[in-house]
Amino acid sequence: MPVLDRTPMNTHRTTAEWQAADAAHFLHPFTDFRSLAKKGSRIVTRADNIYLWDSEGHKILDAMSGLWCVNVGYGQKSLVDAATRQMQELPFYNAFFQTATVPAIELAELLAEVTPPQFQHVFFSGSGSEGNDTVVRMVRRYWDLLGQPERQVIISRKNAYHGSTMAGASLGGMSGMHAQGGLPIPGIVHIEQPYWWEHGRPSGMTRDEFGLVAARWLEDKILEVGAGKVAAFIGEPVQGAGGVIVPPATYWPEIQRICDQYGILLVSDEVICGFGRTGRWFGCETMGTRPDLMTFAKGVTSGYVPLGGVMVGDRVAKVLIERGGEFTHGYTYSGHPVACAVALANIRLMRELKLVEHVHDDVGPYLAQQYRTLLDHPLVGDAETCGLMGAILLVKDKTRGTPFPDAVDIGMVCRGHCFGNGLIMRAVGDRMIIAPPLVITRAQIDEMVALIRRCLDLTLADATRGGWL
Repeated sequence: MPVLDRTPMNTHRTTAEWQAADAAHFLHPFTDFRSLAKKGSRIVTRADNIYLWDSEGHKILDAMSGLWCVNVGYGQKSLVDAATRQMQELPFYNAFFQTATVPAIELAELLAEVTPPQFQHVFFSGSGSEGNDTVVRMVRRYWDLLGQPERQVIISRKNAYHGSTMAGASLGGMSGMHAQGGLPIPGIVHIEQPYWWEHGRPSGMTRDEFGLVAARWLEDKILEVGAGKVAAFIGEPVQGAGGVIVPPATYWPEIQRICDQYGILLVSDEVICGFGRTGRWFGCETMGTRPDLMTFAKGVTSGYVPLGGVMVGDRVAKVLIERGGEFTHGYTYSGHPVACAVALANIRLMRELKLVEHVHDDVGPYLAQQYRTLLDHPLVGDAETCGLMGAILLVKDKTRGTPFPDAVDIGMVCRGHCFGNGLIMRAVGDRMIIAPPLVITRAQIDEMVALIRRCLDLTLADATRGGWL
């Protein structure tokens, strides 16, 4: 892979000086500001392939692809060159005033090519959160144009994540987010998530049996709200930030059947699952659904620059175009030419490297195989993957599936050992999750799994000493 110049910037500052400046001025997302200021941030200075280095020179295997996004890995010169060329030629122009730029048009064409066939139109945003805000506006506009303005309600799921803007956080089903800011906004309701371990296993249901039960919670909610008031259902093919909750195989086909039966729109949030993560270009293809709208971000540029959007299916696009008049919605950075140029380079590189095939045929199945070896660990109650996403459930008693008490934040204990041993692995409650770059090799998966096992052993030692078992 081409090597970039990685000479650190401003190397005259020490780590402590960077941390002090960070604490004095930078308010981080999803952070207890006071706690972080006392501890001090980890200062990441450079990256290559699937690895990061911090200001102290520690090498770290990034098993989270930055934040689910660096699909092609770090240091891809073709993406940097694409941004450089575009910034020299046309660094910015907007898509207002009946104007377009070449990269935005070319990317729209390419996205229509790589997405499922019902998608021929795209609305660009700057992020997945903005994309899901767009979904709310677009879904309600669609029904209004069809003469059914009473169809306002969008159904989502508990523990889902759809962004942190007012609409995005409302669509998401995370109670901690809803506790701040008067959320959710009106017209958004939630059903339970399809988490077999929590909702199906205790009652003795098989995963497939539970998948049908969980999907029918959507039908129950439609009937409770009133079918004539429901506009859409939105879901992540695999719930990412909620803990890599992989639904049973029966779940999504039944969701599709219910949406078809009641005529509601199906929205697939592909911000995490899109662009090869599940072993297909998009998670809806893996799960066998035919969404009407599809939100994307992250992997479209591999995180090199911000870009998001909504793929708009023919059913919706036809109404918006033929009946709509002006759609009073948009962003300054919709179709930003530099972001679109990088996305074009990113998708072309994915094709050149055959990364989707790499995940589907090679490293995805290999990760599943290696993850299953962790089931012999005393702390591991479950280990599951989907493509290059994985989760390990930490339990107190694996025979009974007994969880650790709330007072023991076992996930954060394990995460601390991961960070201390050169591995970025995320904790979501008692679930330890990964989503490594798609360029990862089998040898690097072995390296990652060995690090995970070491961190599990250290966590077990802590649990034993603390009397938590």
